[in-house]
Amino acid sequence: MSEYVGIAIFAGLILAFGVVSLAVSALLRPSRPDPVKLANYECGTEPIGEAWVQFPVGFYVVALIFIVFDVLAVFVIPWTLVLRSVGPAAFWAMALFIGILGLGWAYAYREGLLEWR
Repeated sequence: MSEYVGIAIFAGLILAFGVVSLAVSALLRPSRPDPVKLANYECGTEPIGEAWVQFPVGFYVVALIFIVFDVLAVFVIPWTLVLRSVGPAAFWAMALFIGILGLGWAYAYREGLLEWR
């Protein structure tokens, strides 16, 4: 049970930091409401037409490929820190994991999904 006390304290500090940061910024920021600022789009373009615009599927594919390689980074970095203590079985498990991701990358490359059109 004592192992979780540190985690609970850290989670409480994170939550307190977020709440205090938002409260201080709300108190210190200037408040100058303006019709332009309160508009839905502050970029200067008038919102005309339908909001349902079809994007090319390439945007989604690039996002999915990014997520795959982000997951790779999330798993590989902690794995490198404990590799010596866990032994060769962990090495081969990660080699299989990276191999499967490599096959996915090769498929995406072969299909031309990594080229921006």
